[in-house]
Amino acid sequence: MKLKKNKNKIILSLITLLTIFTFVISVFSAETASIDEQLKQLRSILDSSSNYSDFQKNQMLLPSLKDLLENGINFESTKEIIESSMEKSLDAYNVKKVFDVILETQQEGLPTEPLINKLNEGLAKNVSNSAIISVISTKAENLKKANEILNDALQEGLEINGEEELVGILADSLENDVPQESLSWLVKTGTTEGKSIEEITEISEELSYLSLMAFDSGLSPEEISLLFKKATENSSKIEEICENIQSSLEAEISTAKIEEGGGKPSTSTGSAITPTTTSGETSIIGGETPTQETGEAPTETGSAPEPSTPPAEEAPSPPEN
Repeated sequence: MKLKKNKNKIILSLITLLTIFTFVISVFSAETASIDEQLKQLRSILDSSSNYSDFQKNQMLLPSLKDLLENGINFESTKEIIESSMEKSLDAYNVKKVFDVILETQQEGLPTEPLINKLNEGLAKNVSNSAIISVISTKAENLKKANEILNDALQEGLEINGEEELVGILADSLENDVPQESLSWLVKTGTTEGKSIEEITEISEELSYLSLMAFDSGLSPEEISLLFKKATENSSKIEEICENIQSSLEAEISTAKIEEGGGKPSTSTGSAITPTTTSGETSIIGGETPTQETGEAPTETGSAPEPSTPPAEEAPSPPEN
């Protein structure tokens, strides 16, 4: 009797395993069929244009598109990339580079939406192919650095909510030349003080504003990093840090004004520079040196012309939340 019961249990277990195996196979087959169907749609889009050769379509783009879909990139986003690239005549080799950067970012567990947004922004503004690739590659590197900051804080036992959102926020600040060490300090201090993700976002955007203002006044990245480092060393309170940076910056500007030759050159264009925020308001070519507006040449009179107000005094407007 006991032997019969054991036999029934074994049979029941085998049936259960077979059911599970069949279900997994059916799900996998459905996913594969879905990806194949999506690839057919993408192939149809590629075939509708003469922008790319058969080699570029079949040997470069379609295999990359398959990799993106299999690694979890949204079909609609992938479709949008292809359609926008074709519309703006982004050549196949650069499209492949974009795919490679997005795929690598996805495989590292980082958010890819900021990269896709940058691509769409660049295409919409008719930015050159090389500039688009450069900006997207830089964005990907900043996402990696932001993830390093986050992981460093997590390894110290800090509990952080909204990890993916925070990575995007930190990447934006890195794009605005906020030193990595300062952002690491912000995450650790802000988390320890129990600040919400919204509060950390506001502080990160304020640091971006101060960093851009420092750059606009003529400070080099090394000088900005040192300025931020001194500010964090002189206080342990977040609010005081921003005040310290502002005070140090004003001192730098004041010193530059009295230096021989007028101090350090400014990169200001006379208009405010808006830092990158989570709303994505900053131009994709924000890293390029703006063109200075042409002014009228001074007339030749007997006396020297009055010096104009140094551009460093024109502080950019604070970022909007």
